[in-house]
Amino acid sequence: MNFKNIHIGNLIEKKVAEKEIEISRICKFLCCEEDQISQMYKTPSLDTELLLRWSKLLEYDFFRLYTQHMILYAPPASDENKSALNKLSSLPVFRKNIYTKEIVDFILELITTGEKTIPEIILQYRIPRTTIYKWISKHHKKN
Repeated sequence: MNFKNIHIGNLIEKKVAEKEIEISRICKFLCCEEDQISQMYKTPSLDTELLLRWSKLLEYDFFRLYTQHMILYAPPASDENKSALNKLSSLPVFRKNIYTKEIVDFILELITTGEKTIPEIILQYRIPRTTIYKWISKHHKKN
């Protein structure tokens, strides 16, 4: 999975095909016509309310794809921004350094295919060296 360039319409279309959901059910659930569904499959982004409805219908968290993108590609906060983040906010605060199974698999795939070296991954994604080596040791134990 390429978390850098997310084309949500294509991903939704793939999930619909996997779950074999009839177009009539989709149209009824989303309150729209068949041609609108086809148009959604072609669009790279969707309104969040609509994406939430798709997530419920397909029982898949499409928002997590964007979360993974943020973990891998968002620039680190500057020192000024870090102190601002420590102030109380009315919005929930999420830790950025939580790595999901998909992220771990993605990073390990980059290493095993030789697409990136461990130092390149450390620099590009800011994942600590010890974390990567723990993933590698656990992965080898499973295989």
